Amino acid sequence: MNLNPKFPLYLPGVKNTRNENLTILGANLREDETVLAYYVSGHEGLDIKIQKKYITKDYPALNAIVQDFFTENSLTEIDRFGISVPGPVLNGKSNPERLGWSLDVEEFKNEFGFKEVCMLNDQEAAAYGIGLLEDSELEDIRSGGHLENGNVAVIAPGNGLGEAGYFFDGKYLRPFATEGGHSEFSPRTTIEVEFYQFLNNLYGIVSWENVLSKAGLFNIYRFLRDVKRHPEPEGLSERLNEGDFVEVLYKAATEEDIMICKIALDTFLEFLARESNSLTLKLKATGGLIIAGDIPQVISNYIDKDKFYEKFKISDKMEAMLRNIPIYLVKSNSTSINGVALYTAYHQD
Repeated sequence: MNLNPKFPLYLPGVKNTRNENLTILGANLREDETVLAYYVSGHEGLDIKIQKKYITKDYPALNAIVQDFFTENSLTEIDRFGISVPGPVLNGKSNPERLGWSLDVEEFKNEFGFKEVCMLNDQEAAAYGIGLLEDSELEDIRSGGHLENGNVAVIAPGNGLGEAGYFFDGKYLRPFATEGGHSEFSPRTTIEVEFYQFLNNLYGIVSWENVLSKAGLFNIYRFLRDVKRHPEPEGLSERLNEGDFVEVLYKAATEEDIMICKIALDTFLEFLARESNSLTLKLKATGGLIIAGDIPQVISNYIDKDKFYEKFKISDKMEAMLRNIPIYLVKSNSTSINGVALYTAYHQD
């Protein structure tokens, strides 16, 4: 995996030969599964050797998963460890609520003998990983300018709502994390006011993550069913509960033409266009918008690109700027783990 020239990432150690032939362990932590991968760094890229998935809830801490990975693959020593976590990282520590784990880079150094441990928010890690994607792994939603000509926004609805950005310093793109997914959702129409009240009764403070995530898509669906009284075909509820909710809903909409599922997806995509607009404006992301995350990948064939663009560019005074921004959809689910490994290899000269 080598760097894509579309993404001139700020990685000062990428040309330093001391960062070549390093062994690197990468970890991407999620509430459903934790992925570990073993890499060797090369000239401006990474070579992945081993990758393994673990069920997160089966382990009391990340340390136990790392120990299993070492044992299963007969590993005794790895130079560096990079960790991608679904939450904020402060001073080398993180306590992601979805996992119930306490993480400290110094503890991993002491326990496993890593020479260096790096920990990043998962969307900051994904922003680095996007720089490793082939052009075929980026689908055009809207063509326009070039990524190197300005800041870039990243929005990623999945288990939660990840938001990140790249700051363009005039030469390089510098990824950074945000916790924008936890900013408060506000309704625009009378039906959305009803939706907000529905969510307010459930959560109190209603964040964008309550709308643009797997749980958010479920919230939209049950609002349509329970409040707006859209009919639910017999047996659908059981299928939604037993299978992967997003995939079952998507197939029901596209293969069975079930109206409540189609309206749920349309509503989700309209909200995604709106929050993408907001994030783009706040970051002044004239370089582009990148849509990542599990949900857009699953429903990518359902997305009406022109309709999404029309919803995205609505603004009181900034439509001229928004209409020229390129929009890309990521078609890979390995950006976070590859990105944290890339950062761990090359972030220092």
